[in-house]
Amino acid sequence: MNLSHWLHRQARRDPRRPALYLGRELVADYGTFAARVSALAEWLRREGVGPGDRVGLFLQNCPEYLVSFYGILHAGAVAVPINAKLHGREAAYILGDAGAALVFTSGKEAGVLAEADAPGRRIDVNGPEFAAAVSGPPGSGPVDRDRDALAWLFYTSGTTGRPKGVMITHGMLMTMSLAYLADVDAATGEDTALYAAPMSHGAGIYNIVHVLVGARHVCPPSGGFDPAEIFDLARHFGRVHMFAAPTMVKRMTGAARAAGDRGEGLRTVVYGGGPMYLADIEEAVAHFGPVFVQIYGQGECPMGISALSRAEVADRSHPSWRERLASVGRAQSPVEVRIGDAEGQALPAGEIGEIMVRGDVVMPGYWRNETATAKTLVDGWLMTGDMGLMDADGYVTMRDRSKDMIISGGSNVYPREVEEVLLTHPGVREVSVVGRPHADWGEEVVAFVVGEATTGELDRLCLDNIARFKRPKDYVFVPELPKNNYGKVLKTELRKQLSEGMLSETPG
Repeated sequence: MNLSHWLHRQARRDPRRPALYLGRELVADYGTFAARVSALAEWLRREGVGPGDRVGLFLQNCPEYLVSFYGILHAGAVAVPINAKLHGREAAYILGDAGAALVFTSGKEAGVLAEADAPGRRIDVNGPEFAAAVSGPPGSGPVDRDRDALAWLFYTSGTTGRPKGVMITHGMLMTMSLAYLADVDAATGEDTALYAAPMSHGAGIYNIVHVLVGARHVCPPSGGFDPAEIFDLARHFGRVHMFAAPTMVKRMTGAARAAGDRGEGLRTVVYGGGPMYLADIEEAVAHFGPVFVQIYGQGECPMGISALSRAEVADRSHPSWRERLASVGRAQSPVEVRIGDAEGQALPAGEIGEIMVRGDVVMPGYWRNETATAKTLVDGWLMTGDMGLMDADGYVTMRDRSKDMIISGGSNVYPREVEEVLLTHPGVREVSVVGRPHADWGEEVVAFVVGEATTGELDRLCLDNIARFKRPKDYVFVPELPKNNYGKVLKTELRKQLSEGMLSETPG
């Protein structure tokens, strides 16, 4: 079944129900929302976009994002969401790899794509062509799609230098949405979904369950994360749901304490996507009350591996409450989770191994990448690459993130991406990138460099090739990198040096 059916069912049931907002301004009720989606799908058909074709989404959070997303699905095509913070060259690669027929974008992002000479046709959602498309005659109902048909092609940051497209199906997203109601939050039509985190990621995926129940969808006028703006909108609408990275939760707590704001109107804050320090979540719960739910997922199993309920996050009476609060919860309903050894065999409770998951929320594979798929999907299990343990009660605690991923401000940075850019400088012989703890951002990017380049040269190189948030915040120039007997760089040793306060030796 096509996910767009959920929108149109809601529109038939209650067409005057408020749906899309920009700040406090009502943009469309469900009837108007569905009509624009149908018209856009018909326009896509006339433009030659058919079932299975890929269509990009490269724009800031806005109501038009949701109209475009459902228009793509309605037409039977596949949405390719791209983080608006990415560098033009990164976005261009994704569009090219996906073979996107066109991309919905907006003024700033359109300019970024043009500068990078990105492939495909660009449609500005604030322009006359888009306005004409969504106001045109509606077409027929959603194109039939089975549960295994692609709906969302999500590109992970590449651990091998290039991002991989995770194939996410209609069935996966339906199952994830129903699991949300069972394991995360009992959403209703009286709720408001607030999009303060990028809609290209988990925040955007959660729109689906809120469309299913007929909730309001609010995009902040800023297009992003602003605690004061969030608190104002929460007070206005009430019963607000939002997804937030741990660093966002920390910043919200600090801003609320400074302003004397208690977060009135916040009903549910789902957090995930990185480590949440115990002290930070304890402080957040103490200030805002029992509004927090933790989830653990990956692009390869979107939002769907485990969950820690609001009651468990807020509980301070259970003998093991601290251990449970430090965990990522228990397996969500549609999946099995195990801790495996190097051969994938299940380990006993309490032993550390690789977190493995299988079930109806797990991807069928990577887009046109059989080699990566075979390494990641083994005997039906998704090998997450994350290390952790499971206690006797089924609570999973992560011990380390494999692939050396850095999570800065809720955004993923894979060191290999940054390293490959830095190594294009003729003065860089070797480089290794690691994360350093940061009070506000969770982690920041630090590059250990062997060579004669200057920090200014390396900064300019990064800014010309990758997103700004991936650029190293510090460069440590060393005569050599620590390595094991097999020549592998010991990143644990580099992190240790940073924790011991090693200072930068940065040539001008």
